[in-house]
Amino acid sequence: MANLRRILLGRRLTSEETHETRISNPIALAVFSSDALSSVAYGTQEIMTPLTMAVAMFGAGVLGWSWWVALGIVGLLLVLNVSYRQTIHAYPSGGGAYLVAKDNLGEGAAQTAGASLLIDYILTVAVSVSAGVSAITSAFPALEPHRVFLAEGIIAFIGLMNLRGVKESGLIFSLPTYGFVMCILGLLARGFWNVAMGDKGAGHFTAPPVHIDGTARLAAVWLFARAYSAGCTALTGVEAISNGVTAFKEPVSHNASKTMTWMVVLLGTMFLGITYLTNHYGLTYHPDSPETLLSQLTHKILGGAEHGVPRLIYLATTGFTMAILALAANTAYADFPRLAALHARDGFLPRQFTSQGDRLVFSNGILILSLAAGFLVAMFGAKEDHLLPLYAVGVFLGFTISQTGMVRRWFRRKGPHWQVKALINGLGALTTLLVMLVIAVTRFTHGAWIVIVLVPLMVATFFNIHRHYIRVKSILAASRADFISPRKNRVVVLVSGIHSGVVQALNYAKVIAEHGNVEALTVDFPDEHGRDSAALEKLRSDWPRYCEGIPLRAIRSPYRKVVEPVVEELDRMRRVEPEYTITVILPEFVTAHWWENLLHNQTAWRIKGTLLMKPKTVVISIPYHLEPILE
Repeated sequence: MANLRRILLGRRLTSEETHETRISNPIALAVFSSDALSSVAYGTQEIMTPLTMAVAMFGAGVLGWSWWVALGIVGLLLVLNVSYRQTIHAYPSGGGAYLVAKDNLGEGAAQTAGASLLIDYILTVAVSVSAGVSAITSAFPALEPHRVFLAEGIIAFIGLMNLRGVKESGLIFSLPTYGFVMCILGLLARGFWNVAMGDKGAGHFTAPPVHIDGTARLAAVWLFARAYSAGCTALTGVEAISNGVTAFKEPVSHNASKTMTWMVVLLGTMFLGITYLTNHYGLTYHPDSPETLLSQLTHKILGGAEHGVPRLIYLATTGFTMAILALAANTAYADFPRLAALHARDGFLPRQFTSQGDRLVFSNGILILSLAAGFLVAMFGAKEDHLLPLYAVGVFLGFTISQTGMVRRWFRRKGPHWQVKALINGLGALTTLLVMLVIAVTRFTHGAWIVIVLVPLMVATFFNIHRHYIRVKSILAASRADFISPRKNRVVVLVSGIHSGVVQALNYAKVIAEHGNVEALTVDFPDEHGRDSAALEKLRSDWPRYCEGIPLRAIRSPYRKVVEPVVEELDRMRRVEPEYTITVILPEFVTAHWWENLLHNQTAWRIKGTLLMKPKTVVISIPYHLEPILE
């Protein structure tokens, strides 16, 4: 098992090797931007879905609104870029919305931001992988029945790669990220070349204008809001770099902000280009369509792509699209464990999330993220159309809290040009708040209500965990008085028969017992006449020969129970002698093979599990190895 672990994860890293896990800007772009960059594969598609379904009401001209929606989304992207660059320089230790809210708005806002982002990261994995599977099935329809199996396999692969470390996973995932970017930019270049050469297409730009009168105006506003909120899924993952600043090489703030600018430029360029050409070629998309919008656009630009070089380009674009959509989940794997570790460090999540594995990654967070995303994929059949309505509410809540916290920071600390900085973050907070409200309202009945309900439930859970840790800390502090006046000790050995393991346990009991306060306890099942069993009579007759000096006491159990009578007897002893600590010794077999353990010690495990909850009780296992006998 140790060798297999080394093969899968690589050699163990010491704490002194942390600096070796820092990543360069090109790798960081692949690690932290794959989610945002990959969203251009379905961002325009999400805008076109409600517009396509509204053609019957408003006419084909409504499809041209997608261009204005895309411009509005890119405008918001630019605001977020400037805002988060300020956050990166203000908080070079990373943490994003969580640390900003904690520092400026208090624990309530911090836990709300953290909960929303943790949910969003889980959804990022589920949506990205499901979208990647859709790209695969678009190219190979025969794989459609195996969507869930493919998605679960991809999640397992990404999780394993991240257990090897951020640097190693970044190197592996750089090729799909940069391959996708080059394919999309090349596709857009060919598309705009076609337009420049006189390809007029059959676009929505030339469709008759939409005439809206009376009550239809309200429906039109609602439609535009739905399209805008749907397209804002293209902005998920924008905050990832600010959360993972500590993963960059020095100077971390400079490198992180520079990488974020590159991400925004690439994202905005590809998103606007795809939306423009979609309008130019008059493409539409319906949720039940067997082919993604990007696949349709690729066919149009390449002129069919049925064979030859165009077919190879189409397959390359589809392949890299599939790869980056599937591996875009890597952004969540980079940030979810770090954010969970911050929560745990502050006592709002189990402490285990702060533990770093052999490869200096927060392995527990990676495992929990994989399990949660796998559960969602199975529940929703690996269909991103079913998962996307849950998406973006959480991330825009995090955006809003982060930007509000930065405004508060500038008003508290002032500094050079603080009014301008506060204005920028204030604009970001107001914009993201409006978008969040639009998303919550337009997608509430489509699944957004789940996230809206889940966030406060998670926040309440965080505070319950925090109160538990505070209570445990106070109890441990108060328990120091026990060291001043040590308690007396009474030792009880639980036996069912006489063998070498029992004799070893009794000898150990004599060593640790005070003033001979040791006795053996056994449970007897009386026969149908109420008499002691033959097994008990045999034990009593053999007892003086092997266990002289230690009294044996039998507990009668007419209902054939073992654990319950033992626990009741120990409870009675604590009531009679409250000044004593009771030490319970359990002889246990240790077998040669792991599967043989399933045949032994079941009762001992139940007793230990029950006594663990009892005060003033210590349980000690005395192992008895069977290997010499077996050999």
